[in-house]
Amino acid sequence: MRNITPGQQKRFSTREVREIMISVIVLSLAFMVMFCRSGSVKNYFEYYLGNIWVIGMFLIMFVLVMLSFVLHEMGHKFVAQDMGYWSEYRMYPMGLFLSLVMSMFGFLIAAPGAVYISGRNISGKDNGKISIAGPLVNMVLAVIGIAGCLLLNHSAFVVPFYLLMSLNGSLALFNMLPFPPLDGSKILAWDKKIYFVCLAISVLLFASFWLMPTLYWA
Repeated sequence: MRNITPGQQKRFSTREVREIMISVIVLSLAFMVMFCRSGSVKNYFEYYLGNIWVIGMFLIMFVLVMLSFVLHEMGHKFVAQDMGYWSEYRMYPMGLFLSLVMSMFGFLIAAPGAVYISGRNISGKDNGKISIAGPLVNMVLAVIGIAGCLLLNHSAFVVPFYLLMSLNGSLALFNMLPFPPLDGSKILAWDKKIYFVCLAISVLLFASFWLMPTLYWA
């Protein structure tokens, strides 16, 4: 693939948009199934939404996945394009299927797809910068979730922020693991100091996910 011009307007192919939407819908269903196994989350939606709780819960999960998953992947895509590389998202059909299956057992390791990057002589530095963009998005969203929990505790709006915090805290830590093909392995190869700083932040955010229900749960 030939490189695009650095700074060129961001572009999405028809196939890419289609596969992003399929991934978002399947992941939204998977997270919905998983959280339905949690009585507290399911009861929250049933209490506030009544007979339409299924629709409301799916819409909340859809928004959370759009923020957490899509923005993570777009972080990779846009940074790569700004550097002049071709980049597009591609879904993993088997990964999406496994996400649905795992959600039925109350846990989920989401591997819906990834942004593919192509260009001549992609340096380790460029690869590290492209890789760190996704986890950084999740870290920022996790902090927003924590802030929302603290500000809206004991209100009906705290649960979506708790879910935002838990989802992004988990995604940030998972992607920072130093195992290929996860982002962490590429960041570690690029800059060890940056890697361990980001890893420490991810661990703290993930710990907040476990502490928040005890300290601030509505």
